[in-house]
Amino acid sequence: MKRCFSALALVLAVTACTLASAEDAFPLKAKRILFLGDSITAAGEYVYMIDMQLRLQSTGSIPVIINAGLPSENVTGLSEPDHPFPRPNVHERLDRALSMFKPDVVVACYGMNDGIYYPFSEERFQKYQSGINLLIEKVHAANAKLVLLTPPPFDAAPLKAAGKLLPAGAEKYAWFAVYEGYDDVIQKYGKWILEQKDRVEMVVDVYSPSMEFWTEQRKNDPTFTVAADGVHCNSTGHRTLAEAILKAWGITKWIEPTGEMTQLSNQQGSVLHDAWLSHIGHKRPGTGTGLPLPEAESKAAEIEKQLQPLVEKMRAAAR
Repeated sequence: MKRCFSALALVLAVTACTLASAEDAFPLKAKRILFLGDSITAAGEYVYMIDMQLRLQSTGSIPVIINAGLPSENVTGLSEPDHPFPRPNVHERLDRALSMFKPDVVVACYGMNDGIYYPFSEERFQKYQSGINLLIEKVHAANAKLVLLTPPPFDAAPLKAAGKLLPAGAEKYAWFAVYEGYDDVIQKYGKWILEQKDRVEMVVDVYSPSMEFWTEQRKNDPTFTVAADGVHCNSTGHRTLAEAILKAWGITKWIEPTGEMTQLSNQQGSVLHDAWLSHIGHKRPGTGTGLPLPEAESKAAEIEKQLQPLVEKMRAAAR
C-alpha cells in the first residue's frame, strides 16, 4: 500500500525491535514496490499482510507498496472458449503501470490463468514463456528490479468432491469446468519460473509451502482447503503466500495484528488498489471504477490516521 502520498504527508520511518539484519535483504530497501497478478493478487490480502509485517518489524523506512492485480489477467492473452470476455493481457497495461507508478521493484505472480484450465499444451506453455520473457524485458528496461512468484497450487480436491472436474479428452474446459490434472500444468509453469533465477533479481516459490501446508492439514481433516473453487484462496491461504514471500525477503517472524488493524489495512489497500487500476487503465469489463487518485490518497490518509497509532502501540509492546 502506498505510504508516501502527498496527501498523507507521512513517512513511515519506524524504529522497531526485530530483524534488523533483514533490512539489508532485497527488496526491503526499495522505495516503491508494485504488485502485479491475477485475481489472487487483486484480492490483495497477501499484499496487505506483507505491508503490515513490514510496518511492525522494519527498523527503517518501508517501501511504498501498491497492489495493481487485475482479475482474469494473464501474460499470454489466451482465453478458454467459454470465458465471458477475452482475458486481459498484462502487456496491454504494463508500460503504463511502469511509467505512472515508477516502481523500483515489481513483484509479479502469473500462471494460474495462463494454462486456461486445459491439459498441458506445449504451444500454450511457449506463450507463457514468451509472456514472462517480455515482462522481464519491460521491467528491466524501466530500470526496475523483478521478483517473480510461482503460481500457487490449484486445489482439485473440493472441485472433485463437487463433481466439477473434467477428465482428459473432454471437448473443452473452463474456469468452472477444469481439467482434473490442472495442478500438474501449474507445477510445470512454476518449475520454469524457478529456473529464471539468474535472469531476475529474485524468484519465490509460493507453490511448495502452500502445498506442504495443505498436506499437513489434511492429515487431520481430509476435506481441508483454503480455496473452495480450487483457485481463490481464503485468508489462511493468503497468509501462507505472505509468509513465503517475507521469508525470501529475510523476515521469518510473524507478529499477529489485531482484527481492527487488519480491517483498516485492507480498507486502505482496497481504496488505493481500485484507484490505481482505474488510473492505469485496463480492458477487463465488469470491474468497478476506483476513485480519482488524489481522492483515493486523501481517503487513505484518513484511514492512516486510525491505523498508524495502532501499529505504533503494537510495536512498542513488542520492544
